Amino acid sequence: MSVYLNGAFMPLAEARVPVLDRGFIFGDGVYELVPVYSRQPFRLEAHLRRLQVSLDGIRLANPHGMDAWRELILQLIALQDFADQSVYIQITRGTPGLAQAPRDQAFPQGVAPTVFMFAQALVTATPAQKAAGVCAVTAGDNRWQRCNIKAISLLANILLRQQAVDAGCAETVMLRDGFLTEGAASNIFVVKNGVLLAPPPSNLMLTGVTYDVVLELAAAHGIPQEVRAIGEAEVRNADELWMTSSTREIMAIVKLDGVAVGAGAPGPLAQQMDALYQTFKHQVMRA
Repeated sequence: MSVYLNGAFMPLAEARVPVLDRGFIFGDGVYELVPVYSRQPFRLEAHLRRLQVSLDGIRLANPHGMDAWRELILQLIALQDFADQSVYIQITRGTPGLAQAPRDQAFPQGVAPTVFMFAQALVTATPAQKAAGVCAVTAGDNRWQRCNIKAISLLANILLRQQAVDAGCAETVMLRDGFLTEGAASNIFVVKNGVLLAPPPSNLMLTGVTYDVVLELAAAHGIPQEVRAIGEAEVRNADELWMTSSTREIMAIVKLDGVAVGAGAPGPLAQQMDALYQTFKHQVMRA
């Protein structure tokens, strides 16, 4: 596997980052994940815009412009042996020199950021998995107040996601002050009486590119939608519940905290949206 690190492509086994890098010491950095289908990055501009928002959020200058990022990502994609990929981009505040205190929390001066990218095979859900759906658990959202920054310090998300794994489920649906925020590694949609409900973008959730696509497709195909605060009772009494992300795409949650969601099977709107998403995805790839 070939990776990119600080201006050079190299085998993964040769990539090295200093132990005093602020990403390692503090989790001081951001990341982005770009799905790739048939060697074509999906909605790359949207992902790079979100990367810029994250960089702005931590006051770190973007090391590359849009065109340079596109060229580097396309080069990385071309070096891999697999056509469908998940490209991971990570930028940290870099490694302070020996003259600077290695654990001073203040921003170091004159330090170049560390830029790392790698790609792995993108494996999406099979038709059988989509037909079965998945289970999820709920938990209080105890993360920090800047969840809209795609920060590499994901310990809170990891612990929340592990709750789902421990329960034999796919995701943890998070609630804060009685309202839905998102999943530990996904966005969450609710369907009630034929209306698609989505929590509004805020600092308390990371709005996914798939979240945007779902709302765009709903609007384009006449599916009623409301973007608003969604209470816990609405989540627990939903006709359908979905998790969405770049890698999971649209996946129905059919059981929540051991209780069936709706009929206990992927609902008609989830099936319709998945079909619309797959058609849209392939149209974009052919464009």
